[in-house]
Amino acid sequence: MSLYKACEIIRGFQKEKFQVQVILTKNASRLISPLLFSALSGQKALVDPFDEEYSDEIPHVDLAKETSLLLVAPATANMIGKFASGVADDFLSTFYAASNCPVLIAPSMNEAMYLHRQTQENIQKLRAMGVRFVEPEKGYLACKDIGWGRLAAPEKIVEEGLKLIKKSESLKGKTVLITAGPTREFLDPVRFLTNRSSGKMGYELAEEALRRGAEVILISGPTHIFPPPEAKLKKVQTAQEMEKEVVAHFGQADVVIMAAAISDFRFAETSSQKIKKEKLEKKIDVVATEDILQKLSSKKGAKIIVGFAAETEDVVNNALKKMKKKSLDLIVANNVLDEGIGFESDFNQVSLIFPDGKTIHTEKKSKLEISQIILDRVEDILGG
Repeated sequence: MSLYKACEIIRGFQKEKFQVQVILTKNASRLISPLLFSALSGQKALVDPFDEEYSDEIPHVDLAKETSLLLVAPATANMIGKFASGVADDFLSTFYAASNCPVLIAPSMNEAMYLHRQTQENIQKLRAMGVRFVEPEKGYLACKDIGWGRLAAPEKIVEEGLKLIKKSESLKGKTVLITAGPTREFLDPVRFLTNRSSGKMGYELAEEALRRGAEVILISGPTHIFPPPEAKLKKVQTAQEMEKEVVAHFGQADVVIMAAAISDFRFAETSSQKIKKEKLEKKIDVVATEDILQKLSSKKGAKIIVGFAAETEDVVNNALKKMKKKSLDLIVANNVLDEGIGFESDFNQVSLIFPDGKTIHTEKKSKLEISQIILDRVEDILGG
């Protein structure tokens, strides 16, 4: 039975000097005694969130603040479904809802259950949310069938878990400043000039930087996205407000990622009152806004600066010119004419371009996955 392999997994982490706290579902505690896991881990195995011993505190919240990795092994179809649906009705599912640490799931179940369309959809949904999986193996199952669904080898699960723990501290001690969303340039209190940016890319970058242990300053234009609570959030509307906040916090940052779609133009004249339609001129003059990236390049020093380029033609060459002009360490470019990616989408397909001309092209991926690729490259630059 795969539940007994959890004992080997506990030992694997203990050998690497990690403290292990075991959480069992009530069903699991009927199959194997919590006392066994308490003895192995040296910590009382947790089952009931309403245990009287913890009545003076909220254990799933307190424990979540101290945890470097949430590993669910073996994970049933039921628990995967709970995580994917946001159900929090026992200790483990409420702990998941309260956690900000990396999550690793090792499924184990009958082949038919594992390959069931609903289970696979739940797995894909969790993957899109940043949850990692250790795929099950093909072998002899508890139901006496042979097929996919056998828990992966304990040593493989431990290895993947250690990688995630290491990644969760890869930006520890670093401050990352990220801009996100569009700006609005007002003509009057009602009308403004803006663009199609949703802010999703910048917010995913902020979430991923936090998962890697960084302090994050998020400077955001208007969006409908709930910001990560651990980030230091500064809300702005105009390009001028964005510039003010970026300059004010630039000195604190080790890495600056300018993912916001900042307006290139503003109205030459504005009104504090709504302009009546009949009084609007046929021609409304606009002027260029301050180029924030250009301004930062003169103060760059040892900081890593990443820019974004939304292009419609000759994407790589146009982005390369922008990067060299503004002394960037990396620029992320995409073609905004491509359907289903970029502005307003949960997906993107980008080219990462370096000062020496080296270019990495990605396939169409979720913006969460793109954020991971970008920050991997930022870490490479920091390491170099």
